[in-house]
Amino acid sequence: MQRHEINWTPPPDAVASGQPRQIRRILSLFRPYRARLALVGLLVCAASLVTVATPFLLREILDVAIPERRTGLLTLLALGMIASAVVTSVFGVLQTLISTTVGQRVMHDLRTAVYGRLQSMSLAFFTKTRTGEVQSRIANDIGGMQATVTSTATSLVSNVTSVTATIVAMVALDWRLTIVSLLLLPVFVWISRRVGRERKKIATRRQKQMAAMAATVTESLSVSGIVLGRTMGRADSLTASFADESEQLVDLEVRSNMAGRWRMAVISIVMAAMPAVIYWAAGIALQLGGPTISIGTLVAFVSLQQGLFRPTVSLLQTGVQIQTSLALFQRIFEYLDLPVDITERDNPVRLDTIKGDIRFEGVEFRYDAADERHRPILDGIDLTVPAGSSLAVVGSTGAGKSTLSHLVPRLYDVTGGRVTLDGVDVRDLDFDTLARAVGVVSQETYLFHASVAENLRFAKPDATDEEVYAAARAAQIHDHIASLPDGYDTVVGERGHRFSGGEKQRLAIARTILRDPPVLILDEATSALDNRTERAVQEAIDALSADRTTLTIAHRLSTVRGADQIVVLDGGRVAERGTHEELLALDGRYAALVRRDTQVEAVV
Repeated sequence: MQRHEINWTPPPDAVASGQPRQIRRILSLFRPYRARLALVGLLVCAASLVTVATPFLLREILDVAIPERRTGLLTLLALGMIASAVVTSVFGVLQTLISTTVGQRVMHDLRTAVYGRLQSMSLAFFTKTRTGEVQSRIANDIGGMQATVTSTATSLVSNVTSVTATIVAMVALDWRLTIVSLLLLPVFVWISRRVGRERKKIATRRQKQMAAMAATVTESLSVSGIVLGRTMGRADSLTASFADESEQLVDLEVRSNMAGRWRMAVISIVMAAMPAVIYWAAGIALQLGGPTISIGTLVAFVSLQQGLFRPTVSLLQTGVQIQTSLALFQRIFEYLDLPVDITERDNPVRLDTIKGDIRFEGVEFRYDAADERHRPILDGIDLTVPAGSSLAVVGSTGAGKSTLSHLVPRLYDVTGGRVTLDGVDVRDLDFDTLARAVGVVSQETYLFHASVAENLRFAKPDATDEEVYAAARAAQIHDHIASLPDGYDTVVGERGHRFSGGEKQRLAIARTILRDPPVLILDEATSALDNRTERAVQEAIDALSADRTTLTIAHRLSTVRGADQIVVLDGGRVAERGTHEELLALDGRYAALVRRDTQVEAVV
């Protein structure tokens, strides 16, 4: 299977400022929740101070309460240590609750932002991007950031506070032992940064591989993919291809988890050995005539030093995790930074009453507006479709028929000229007006994995049952739905595969009828119907078209003979125009297409 990568170029300022800018951007995601994070910070600081107090209580127990047999003081100090553990645990639960809630809200914001950005992309983006790649960005990439987003901020604040408070307390106990304890800390920081950079590179490759595997699953395990694979005898080949993708992911997962593992293990060993070093240093100092360190002070210091071990290692690991997560954030930001070419004006025009007058004025269209090396798909199109009239567009495959129809609802934007609705450029209309004005029934029918009624009500969520039934009757599909065991509650299946092509097409027509738009675009809407069903649906379409503007993209010319105007496209230009009779009398391209259709129908 061929892979298609997204052609995306980062904004110049992103390239210039690099990682610092990205970190600032990540931090900005937490800005709406700064009050909650401030509360987390207070809880963390309080918990750290309480934790640091415990070794001092221990020192008093060993140096004062026990040697002097002061039972009351011993009890009080012991209760203080217990209270410290209780308070620390309660604060820990509260900060976890708040930080997890904030993290999940940030992830929700990211998912929603990416989904919203993708909803605003033009059709061209989705024709160039694999569905599995899009799903992977939303599911795997954002999901992979969960641990970082939900716990990193709290962990960072908690560990920084703990390390700072612990070092201050260690200095207060004995500054000389503190220096011995911290000698290797800069080396540990340098090692963790190297490990982080290494894991970031691997994480980028891993997420791309996960996206590729998700795309393979989406394509090959869909209903259409299964049918194609089995009928072509490629099931074993597809399984082998998936196994290769999975094998590559296994290798990357192992490398990701093992990257720098030995170096981090060395840090853990050294940190765990530090108490022995402290005891040894204190003993040597005493033998050399240095200052005497009390047992309580030494035990308290080692306790603090051991307490320093956990947050220090956690900080180093957090740094590694942040480096790894930067790769995931970068992939998400790539989607958020994708240029949106279908946008709404700052002050769009809203039409309360829509007549349905459509005009194409000098329309030109290229899929890449900046690329003038190739001939445009549409060039110099001038058409007028008065409100309530019908226009049929015919021509050979690749003439630009469907592209022309896509310009009215702004699935694409013109690259030259303009398309107007009731005299207003469609690019100046607000999205709601355009959605209310134009209904589209395309050649490729899409149905959700939901009931028939839910699929129809997608066009009009508040539609009554009678309105749904009326739309289905108009599309000649009500009797078939009513004959099903579950009627309108029948689940259509993945992409509607429980229905035939003609039945799906009629459901799509019923869905558009229910919306009742003043402008109706039929992009070869009857192409999947047999002759008998086509005639029935065409009667319904003709009746509905009486009071609305209809733009029909036709493959079968028998469906457009009654159109008020027929246009023949050839090479993206208008080659002929007129009524059916006028074009037959002209004996040009249209007449040739009619003769071809007649011969095909005769053979059938």
